[in-house]
Amino acid sequence: MDQRVELRHLRYFLVLAEELHFGQAAFRLGIAQPALSQQVKQLEKLIGVPLFDRTSRKVRLTDAGAALEPRARELLARLSSDLEEARRVGRGEAGRLEVAFINSATTIVSDRLRAFAHSFPDVQVKLRNGFTVDVLDALERGTTDVGIVRDPESRTGIDLRLLEVERFVAVLPATHALATAPTVRVDQFSTEPLILYPRSGGTRAFEINTQPFRDAGVDVVVAQECSDWPTIIALVAAGLGVTLAPYSVTGQLPPGAVRCELDGRRQHVSQIFLASRAGDTRPLVRSFITATGWESDRGSDEHAEPAHSIP
Repeated sequence: MDQRVELRHLRYFLVLAEELHFGQAAFRLGIAQPALSQQVKQLEKLIGVPLFDRTSRKVRLTDAGAALEPRARELLARLSSDLEEARRVGRGEAGRLEVAFINSATTIVSDRLRAFAHSFPDVQVKLRNGFTVDVLDALERGTTDVGIVRDPESRTGIDLRLLEVERFVAVLPATHALATAPTVRVDQFSTEPLILYPRSGGTRAFEINTQPFRDAGVDVVVAQECSDWPTIIALVAAGLGVTLAPYSVTGQLPPGAVRCELDGRRQHVSQIFLASRAGDTRPLVRSFITATGWESDRGSDEHAEPAHSIP
């Protein structure tokens, strides 16, 4: 079709094709009948063939007009749909969202994503997991839109909103001498092999995870490092050592592992944050934060700190 054909030509053509009466079509369009006749003649000139047979008694579509009608209707319908899709993307109601998260926050992420999917079923969410440092790197590179991290280091240009605060607990082999104790002290593990998350996964997270040992005067000597909590706990269950873990990762322990509360004056906690790029005001990101309840979350523990931005 000639590039000079405009959308109004097609709209006028379709209304006239429905009414087959210039006066009634002009009334529907809210324009004068001579103006409609002029626009239809212009369209016919642009296409190069007549679209209507006109007599003093009736108006009917030519074969060319009959061929154009369904195509013009489909074109305008598709354009309307595309424009509405653009509006919805602009309002944060549709599109594609990249979410990166740490393995130990899987339960938190799945619960929140369920709420988001219910409110925004037309948003495609792509998930990826990794260490806290990987999630922050992806945000800085722009390869993910939002991230869920644990005990992150400060980074320029990253906004953090506190989601959850949870305590550390000890995970011991079921055969351990302290396995049935109501509480345990960290200094009771001074000679035990420790199985922990690697420092490379996040320096601050590692320091927070091992802080209870240092507070108790116990040298931190890691016997095994693993990149995910299920494997760490499986090694504990096999009797290869002990670990301190965030409470949320100990919900379903395998046979051979038990959870014990820590006894001490200070309760050591781990914090989970929603991370996004500072100043990211894209509607889809804002919709995700708001719809999942993260906009106002401050954690669920007395040790929670306010959500904050890292400048």
